[in-house]
Amino acid sequence: MSDMYGKGILKGLSVSLKRFAETYLDDLVWLGRRYNNDKGIAHRSSKEGRGIFTVQYPEEKIPVPEEFRFVPFLVYDEGANGEKTLRCTSCGICAKVCPPQCIWIVRSTDPATGRPIPDPAQFYIDADICMNCGLCAEFCPFDAIKMDHDYELASFKRSVYDEAGLSKSAGYYSAIRPVNAKREDAARAAKAASRTVRVE
Repeated sequence: MSDMYGKGILKGLSVSLKRFAETYLDDLVWLGRRYNNDKGIAHRSSKEGRGIFTVQYPEEKIPVPEEFRFVPFLVYDEGANGEKTLRCTSCGICAKVCPPQCIWIVRSTDPATGRPIPDPAQFYIDADICMNCGLCAEFCPFDAIKMDHDYELASFKRSVYDEAGLSKSAGYYSAIRPVNAKREDAARAAKAASRTVRVE
């Protein structure tokens, strides 16, 4: 009986010793190429990587997948003259579907008529309350609000972002979510083409 327990302990120790040795062998293979090297990090975090993998943050960062989501941001389009046009029409759908109610919008009004116009006067998101669920981006009919990849937002004060702090270009969105942006652009182009055909 004691022989059986002794073999089990030795087997367990041999597995640990193997992992320990493989860790340093993999380090020698990637010597000098680990830090700030996306290829090396991708290899070490994949199934081909051997041994124990520890991310040397902040020098090393594991690449985030396209569908990774963090605090929402507002998308604006840039015109030929460099003018920025915010896609948001202050419809309020994002604020209504937000489970923790961290979004609040103040609509702009026409001074002559007093009627609301499709442009937010104020737009705020409380990142301390936001649960990063992505419902605001999913329900927005104008593709005006999207989920960001930037997760390094630690601060010593309350994280309430206004329109200026939330606004990012459509080019930035295309860079962090290329597959989604391409699909949405194609859908928008098809919709615009169908409207043109109807008018003609």
